[in-house]
Amino acid sequence: MQQIIPYLSVFFIYIAVALDFWRSAKMPDNSQPLKLHSAMIALGLAIHGWLLYQAIFSQGFNLGFYNALSAIFWLTVLVYWLADLNHQLTNLQAFVLPPAAFFAALPALEVSNHFMPNAAQPLFIAHIAIALLAYSLFTFAALHALLMALAERSLHNKTTVIKLPSFPPLLVMESLLFKVITLGFVLLTLTLISGMLFTEQIFGKPMQFNHKTVFSFASWFIYGWLLFGRFKYGWRGRKAINLTLIGFVLLLLAYVVSKFILQVILNK
Repeated sequence: MQQIIPYLSVFFIYIAVALDFWRSAKMPDNSQPLKLHSAMIALGLAIHGWLLYQAIFSQGFNLGFYNALSAIFWLTVLVYWLADLNHQLTNLQAFVLPPAAFFAALPALEVSNHFMPNAAQPLFIAHIAIALLAYSLFTFAALHALLMALAERSLHNKTTVIKLPSFPPLLVMESLLFKVITLGFVLLTLTLISGMLFTEQIFGKPMQFNHKTVFSFASWFIYGWLLFGRFKYGWRGRKAINLTLIGFVLLLLAYVVSKFILQVILNK
């Protein structure tokens, strides 16, 4: 029971902030709650980060499926928290914090470990760290794209399932989206290059051409095509949102689905 309490504390911190966001959003002056939200998220990040460190590094390098997802969402919340300091993205709490709460608590249910045999190699650690950061940036970009879709519909007075009180200017949101995608694309490129060139040194076996490879490169191509279209043709709006979400789905198929099947269903 003592082991699960810290995980539940992170879960309740993230959920409490998300719920209080909906309450305070209806208030005429919600500056004080928003400052409290930022402090609470920082507390949640600190506890979440400590739990991740213990789960992943305490007995080796345990990057099981649940630990990996928790790490991705810890980084996603961190990216949000840092972006919110400069861009006032408080509405994004409604998208980021609920899934982060769920995935932060998942490692408490981990029934099997997945220790990585090459954890002592700096190249391996760098490859994993860059990959996780790339996935977290694209997770943030996908959630941000959903917020932009809601903002667009609200701007055109269309009905939406989720109603949010206000949005930053679309141009500001769009600019942030492409900054995040550009950084994520650079990191994903480094991940794929290191995977191709150093697969044998990192994983102890030659590179395999499988569904994970296909979906990873398909996602890389979609994001690259989006950035090219933005630079060459000024793509924005619905096209940018759709391509962002398509690239993220391909990335999910490349990593999350394959890891879930191998480690959770097949227990390998």
